[in-house]
Amino acid sequence: MSYHSLRDAVNDLERNGMLLRIREEVDPDLEMAEIHRRVFDRQGPAILFERVKGSPFQAVSNIYGTFERTAFLFRHTLDRVKRVIELKKDPTAFLKKPGRYLGAPFTAISALPSRNWFGAPVTYGTTRIDQLPQIKGWPMDGGAFITMPQVYTEDPDAPGNVMQSNLGMYRIQLSGNDYVPNEEVGMHYQLHRGIGVHHSKYNTLDRPFLCSIFVGGPPSHAFSAIMPLPEGLSELTFAGMLAGRRFRYLRRDGHLLSADADFVITGEILKDVRKPEGPFGDHLGYYSLAHDFPVMRVHKVYHRKDPLWHFSVVGRPPMEDSSFGWLIHELVAPLTPQEFPGLKELHAVDAAGVHPLLLAIGHERYMPFRERKPEEILTIANRILGSGQTSLAKFLLIAASDDDPGLDTHDIPRFFQHVLERVDWTRDLHFQTRTTIDTLDYSGSGWNEGSKLVIACRGDRLRALSAELPENFSLPDGFEAPHFCLPGVLAVKAPAYQVVQAAREQAEALCRWLERFDLQHIPLILLVDDSRFTAATLNNFLWVAFTRANPSHDTYGVRAFTENKHWGCRGPLLIDARKKPHHAPELDVDPDVQKKAEVLLNRYGF
Repeated sequence: MSYHSLRDAVNDLERNGMLLRIREEVDPDLEMAEIHRRVFDRQGPAILFERVKGSPFQAVSNIYGTFERTAFLFRHTLDRVKRVIELKKDPTAFLKKPGRYLGAPFTAISALPSRNWFGAPVTYGTTRIDQLPQIKGWPMDGGAFITMPQVYTEDPDAPGNVMQSNLGMYRIQLSGNDYVPNEEVGMHYQLHRGIGVHHSKYNTLDRPFLCSIFVGGPPSHAFSAIMPLPEGLSELTFAGMLAGRRFRYLRRDGHLLSADADFVITGEILKDVRKPEGPFGDHLGYYSLAHDFPVMRVHKVYHRKDPLWHFSVVGRPPMEDSSFGWLIHELVAPLTPQEFPGLKELHAVDAAGVHPLLLAIGHERYMPFRERKPEEILTIANRILGSGQTSLAKFLLIAASDDDPGLDTHDIPRFFQHVLERVDWTRDLHFQTRTTIDTLDYSGSGWNEGSKLVIACRGDRLRALSAELPENFSLPDGFEAPHFCLPGVLAVKAPAYQVVQAAREQAEALCRWLERFDLQHIPLILLVDDSRFTAATLNNFLWVAFTRANPSHDTYGVRAFTENKHWGCRGPLLIDARKKPHHAPELDVDPDVQKKAEVLLNRYGF
């Protein structure tokens, strides 16, 4: 079964008891987002908003809200796509298992994008930007945003060649700030992304930088916009493979339109114009603040008959986009050793905001005849930090597969136990300073600036971990409420962070104080604002520890030393995970909107 439209998919979900229809009018200003969050938190169904205040169009969200529902949407095609990716990884697999891979080449060829010459559903009508559902997710957001866009641009070196185009998911601000209503929208993307490469090329040319923004269409289309694809496989072909139906397109006024999208916004990205974009409640759980980003001048807004405005809500994970991470892992796991030789597993931890924390397992094959210590896994770590999206990682913990062949990066408590039992803080800390981090991560020393820390461990267990404090343990004035997040991981409530020098003196004084205790079974200590909250759940620990720390500035150690420019410590490692004055604000919900959403959902049994 292949879906011809987003409406087809939504109807299928409804037939199978996976859809909630909200029939009364709902305000897109905060209220729809809050309803979405509450339904998502309860692992509820997809949501169809039949009446959106201020818009003639219906909206749908949470269709990927659970891993099971995501798998359901792609149940007829997922295995075929896996086979194509497996064959791309190892073409000789066809000879080994011809029965499994017999149809794989046909799957790829039959999914090539096709031009629609005789009209298309998306050209049914036109509208204006202000008629689209103006969905605002968080109180401090700078305006309404598109949160599930498919942004299409073409390489100026290959005009008209859809196979060399770029389809990416970059957020689009529809209203607010200095944008001219109905004439301009904001484009948030970084220059290392595919669209940024195109932008750089167009800057040297006299030709206009045309862009099309698709919303909706078969569910595979949105996913294809975020899928990290193997070299040589276009997003449009992948969308066709996963949909079980070719990506159909047509051209109007020089723009490419997705024939089966629900909406297409066409326009021209202004090459030398920047305007403030944001704030926006983002996937790290904080606001990404207003910064100057490119602007698109809007030409037309097309829509199909009876369209659905597809949106999601971004915020502290897990959120709906967590299913994208799960599906990516399902599809690209076979490619990991090809992309990173020697790497067995790689897990970008969703609960920590994805980029702040990577967990990895690598094969250690260097010098097998001498002391077991990190060697090849350091080479692998450098490859990870020098490649594509993984280059945005801030903390990378990598273990050697030969220490525990059954180790799994997705079993996070066990992975931390494995690392903390074996790590040697005098040897296994490797910093990169004054480098780039995720633009959305405000824990660094500047916008898009910060540091990285690789923790690479290999060898026998050095310690047993404990979740009990020594009998004589105490804390100096200003520090209190110690709570264990995991065995061997202690969170301590510290004074509020005010200025850098005072914070550094506090952390170093605590390290000197702790020298008097036997803490060999507690190798990691966090300084936090609320230790009870941090230790309450695994997700809280991961979020607080790794989104609020800049490794070079916020890492301390008991009995620390520097030797030949290598820093380490002979006692526990301390990470200062307090909120800093330069951090972006946390996301929080408007209590009045929260109550209104609760009353509405009570009527639907939620």
